[in-house]
Amino acid sequence: MFNKIAFLLLFLLLTTCNKKRDSNEKLPRTKTVSKTSLVILGTSQDAGYPQIGCTKSCCVDKWDDVNSTLVTSIGIIEPKEKKTYLFEATPDIKFQIKKLSSYIDNNSIQLPNGIFLTHAHIGHYTGLMQLGREAINAKNIQVFSMPKMFDYLSSNGPWNQLVELGNIDLKAISNNTEVSINSNLKITPFIVPHRGEYTETVGYKIKGPNKTALFIPDIDKWEKWQISIEDEIKKVDYAFLDATFYKNGEVGNRDMSEIPHPFVEESFKRLENMKSNDKSKVYFIHFNHTNPLLQKNSKAQKEVINLGFNFAKEGLVFEL
Repeated sequence: MFNKIAFLLLFLLLTTCNKKRDSNEKLPRTKTVSKTSLVILGTSQDAGYPQIGCTKSCCVDKWDDVNSTLVTSIGIIEPKEKKTYLFEATPDIKFQIKKLSSYIDNNSIQLPNGIFLTHAHIGHYTGLMQLGREAINAKNIQVFSMPKMFDYLSSNGPWNQLVELGNIDLKAISNNTEVSINSNLKITPFIVPHRGEYTETVGYKIKGPNKTALFIPDIDKWEKWQISIEDEIKKVDYAFLDATFYKNGEVGNRDMSEIPHPFVEESFKRLENMKSNDKSKVYFIHFNHTNPLLQKNSKAQKEVINLGFNFAKEGLVFEL
């Protein structure tokens, strides 16, 4: 009798495991794309979401959430050439490279053909360490960087080791000078005002075969920029703009003047007189863990939509 019961329990265990395995194998995978496209790979501020040490209500339920929000990054997919390009090397780079390459091939992980950096704050370049010999030991991944960023990576460890070992191949770019990737894709960096402890900070204009996008994940304040953000939005089809904080006083334990960004509420006021079709181009991105735009179905999310704007979500794909 004991042997029969043991056999029955073993049979049930094996069949249950098989069912779980079959279920996992049938989970939907990322669809490949057929046209040059831009994809959102992350939306949170440099320290991610939840943020280290955070026990506030905005983070408490996120610690056990397997679907954590990744640090802000976008990617470009060139399906005909089977190439990809990454904007920002975030601490979440391994997940973002996997996601980006899946739009080319569901069954493999392909390192990007180039990485474009904006500046030397932790969420924007420290993922480069994953390309080193302690990790994948990459071979000559092109990393496009501005003059100060180029010198910083070339002259300071551990980054210069990546250069010396040939893990990365630094490519110098300059302000308002177009980088021609191919006939379909042109990238233009432009300097924006932002805290420059180590390097300059840039945004990017991305020109595809049919549409263009603006990517400005970090800027101090719109009025500090000598260029009109309204005019720049009118020139493109999509504008991914700094929305680190929703409003003043959001971070209660810090003087927010020390970490200047355009509050989303300031951007509302600045852009309120734009035409509705121009407002609809705006996708707010780069959310601090305190930003209510990270909270699903929050009042803030509804306000953004009601005012005619959008907020970025991981996995959104935009044809270029």
